[in-house]
Amino acid sequence: MQTISPITEQLIDLAIAEDLCAGDFTTDAIFDDKNVSHGKLIAKSDLVLCGQFIFTYIVEKIESRALGIYQPVTVTFFSDDGARVKKGDVIAEFSGSTQILLKAERTALNFLQHLSGVATQTRALADLLPNMRVVNTRKALPGMRELQHYAVRCGGGHSHRFNLGGGTMIKDNHIAAAGSIAKAVQKVRDFAPHTLRIEVEVESLEAVREALDAKADIIMLDNMAPDMMREACKMIGDKALVEISGNVTVDKAEQISDIPVYCASCGSLTHSVHAADISMRFGK
Repeated sequence: MQTISPITEQLIDLAIAEDLCAGDFTTDAIFDDKNVSHGKLIAKSDLVLCGQFIFTYIVEKIESRALGIYQPVTVTFFSDDGARVKKGDVIAEFSGSTQILLKAERTALNFLQHLSGVATQTRALADLLPNMRVVNTRKALPGMRELQHYAVRCGGGHSHRFNLGGGTMIKDNHIAAAGSIAKAVQKVRDFAPHTLRIEVEVESLEAVREALDAKADIIMLDNMAPDMMREACKMIGDKALVEISGNVTVDKAEQISDIPVYCASCGSLTHSVHAADISMRFGK
């Protein structure tokens, strides 16, 4: 099992508390600690698997807190995180205490389905943009950032800056408040460690020229039309790394796949991705 960070540990504790703070009247009424069940996790659509260690960890945590003499729960996954899984494939088999399995089901599936959804969407976009890095953004669900960044990597993507301290990015509001791109870049250059690159977000060709004059290390072309992106890349050449952002989606990937940039950032990988369809079925 992978190491669970303190932040993720707190998130899992909160998720379990939300669901079990008042117990589980249905399960406790029907089953006692001697009941045992078996079953499978089944993919209901094609997906990229992610989060199996979280699924297992949640089951184990609920099991460790239970009062009673329970048959231990075992969960066996048949694919590693990052593996492509076909619709109808058995992802895992489980066996053990019926009470523990039922009490863990929804919380464990929530994590597995969401993280697999992130990995699946990332893989789809990365396959369509093979000539550039697909990176996530800080538009992550609160508390889920570590896990979502992990899921992006499982899907073949990469992490942008993890938090505000992970790099310098001068955005439109920084520029507006500072007065110009040149002023903002100079302020950052005077303040930030020399080991950090300076990235500037631009929305026009005029702003590209300003960022070049200020000697920005990375220029992000934000919400530009594909033809304008191509023109901007000609202007920039090898003077800075180029990132594109805004409306980077599977549907629009074909329009931008030939643009010579270093990376494409996509907020929808983490802030509004659809959960993968995975079913937990009891029975032989």
